[in-house]
Amino acid sequence: MNAEVSTRSVVESMIREDATIDAGELYDVANLLGMSDQQVRLCIKRLVAEGRFVQDGRGRKAILRATETMARTLEPDLEFVRFMYEQDRGLAPWDGRWHLVAFAVPESARPARDAMRDAILRLGGAPIQGGLYASANPWEDRIDSTATQLGVADHVTTFTTANIAIGGKGGARQLAERLWPIDAIADRHRRLLTVAEETLLALRTATRIERLTLAVALAAEFTQAVEPDPLLPPQLLPQPWVGTAARAAVAACWAEFLKTEADQPIRLFRWYAEVINRIV
Repeated sequence: MNAEVSTRSVVESMIREDATIDAGELYDVANLLGMSDQQVRLCIKRLVAEGRFVQDGRGRKAILRATETMARTLEPDLEFVRFMYEQDRGLAPWDGRWHLVAFAVPESARPARDAMRDAILRLGGAPIQGGLYASANPWEDRIDSTATQLGVADHVTTFTTANIAIGGKGGARQLAERLWPIDAIADRHRRLLTVAEETLLALRTATRIERLTLAVALAAEFTQAVEPDPLLPPQLLPQPWVGTAARAAVAACWAEFLKTEADQPIRLFRWYAEVINRIV
């Protein structure tokens, strides 16, 4: 398995539907991913100190219980994933309009200003110039919700346009190449495609713990590839787009996982099943 997975990601991926983790399974999966027991113990110790887990028992016989704070932060953005696959299947065509947001939050509200900028970037926004960001996808509801939550709605403006020119250049494809790191996005998806193809082959002979390990590794690689992806429409990307192939390979892997792991109590399986069952 060629995936790169952090110890914290492994722990978070092993949470069951009742918000607990079987430490024995956790150690087994971590070991298969090349992690030592000491790495796992130190990670658990940090997470407990941060108030994210409560530990009952010791070593491999322990049970970890996620606190409410931890449980709330783990839910993936399933709407983002659904939209991604709809886009890949040609069900979310681009209307040729750019969606922009501008904000000028006072220095006195600097933490809110920084949080607003970070949220815009997480939504795939690209900076055009100071305080002005662009997206190719509708994001107004999320922008408005975030601005209201941060108490800066009066300082945020959203608008759409069919025409943007930067430095006198306004072609849609050229703008996309200038605003977003398309090569880096493609590289992450090439890696994801490789990991997914390796996973599909390994599933043929994998044991239960090996399948669980493959699922954790694939989910981590998927997150690393798609979280920084602005989900640009096909018109703005080189074709054929490697992201489409990579995500299709991931969907095929989860379809195989779910054939034999339908009753798997790990939350990770439910999260992906909710999306994959709609597209496979």
